[in-house]
Amino acid sequence: MNFKTQTITTPKSMNLTRKIFSGLCLLLILGACKSMNSNKSGSSAKNPESKLGWELGSQAYTFRMFTFAEAIKKIDSCNLRYVEAFPGQKIGGGIEGTMGPDMDDAKRKAVLEMLKANNVKVVAFGVTGANSEADWVKLFEFCKAMGIHTITSEPNEKDIPLLSKLADQYQINVAIHNHPDPSHYWNPDIVLNAIKGQSKRIGACADIGHWVRSGLDPVECLKKLEGHVLHSHMKDLHEKGKGGHDVHWGEGVSDIPAVIAELKRQNFKGAISAEYEYNWLSNSADVAASVVNFRNLVTKTN
Repeated sequence: MNFKTQTITTPKSMNLTRKIFSGLCLLLILGACKSMNSNKSGSSAKNPESKLGWELGSQAYTFRMFTFAEAIKKIDSCNLRYVEAFPGQKIGGGIEGTMGPDMDDAKRKAVLEMLKANNVKVVAFGVTGANSEADWVKLFEFCKAMGIHTITSEPNEKDIPLLSKLADQYQINVAIHNHPDPSHYWNPDIVLNAIKGQSKRIGACADIGHWVRSGLDPVECLKKLEGHVLHSHMKDLHEKGKGGHDVHWGEGVSDIPAVIAELKRQNFKGAISAEYEYNWLSNSADVAASVVNFRNLVTKTN
């Protein structure tokens, strides 16, 4: 006869096995949680603005000498995840045509796939506008299809009631941009008067550098617009006045630390676009340096 040796498991050994198994499971769970928390804290440390609800990205106009496809790669190289597209830029990347409401569904889908492949999201579009209600509706439809949450514009004041209605209908913000004096919206008082009584989705795109070019204090301008700042174009200039050109953020006369502190005080939520209008053919390094400075200042500024 062949005898098989049987292992008899006693209740005591079963309890011990269960305890060991439970302990191993607990260790695995704790390890996974620690890894997740580490990834979150690492992400926050690299992008401290995200904890404030700020989407730090770039205006594609910064890279206007290139196609949108090339601009996206440059934005990615600057460690930025968001883009504000502008109308008329050649799309590139094997896609014919230019950025804007005239893109057909196939091109829109192709651009969104290109953005996803580069881990960049389009959150704003402008500075742009329209000359009729039909064209405004077409613009809002385009932005809705692309997942864009803010249109930056310098609209005719007579169109603002229409934009107020469309902004609520499509759940898309309209941020009024300020080019320098004598542009119509150069002064925040003009913006405030224009948006009075309109939807909360009609507000300001605070262009810091253009205020400095107009001889205005950007911090005081932000204070005037408190509660209405929906978007910002970040710039630092080498000198005040119309002759000022872009320099790395925090190294010029725009008082970027105070601008950051004021945006924090206002509990601003929204996108901030790097718009570096200098050294056009090779300004990626300038944007990247500005981003590093900005994130350091966000961490240090109360």
